[in-house]
Amino acid sequence: MPSKPKTWKQKMNAKPPHTVVLDKDFAGVPAGARLLISCPMEVEHYLRTKVPPGETRAIQQMRRELAAAHGADAACPVSTAIFLRTVAEAAWDEIEAGTPISEVAPFWRVVDPPSPLARKLRAGSAWIEQQRLAEREE
Repeated sequence: MPSKPKTWKQKMNAKPPHTVVLDKDFAGVPAGARLLISCPMEVEHYLRTKVPPGETRAIQQMRRELAAAHGADAACPVSTAIFLRTVAEAAWDEIEAGTPISEVAPFWRVVDPPSPLARKLRAGSAWIEQQRLAEREE
């Protein structure tokens, strides 16, 4: 019998952040570079502590800041995007369960509304844009 898929909240508990030295070029990061493989909990912490209400960050800036915090040359663009989606979907589950928006990880501050990631999220591009506008008006 197949096992039940993990919930987004369960996926938040992944391996802790670690770095690897690339033996070949990967996703625009050259061989020999120290690459950070972050985790959903670290991405969530970044969103809650580094991006105040009314402000936004590009995912590339978040990756640079996470990498710098670990003494790495870069953060993996693939895993960081996956972890950002995990955080966003877990936050959306909380919103749907009645948690006030002010208490969930503010993923909309890093997920760009027209991005492919925004289109994958259950929250959707329009909601993300609406939330960004609401925070700027506060």
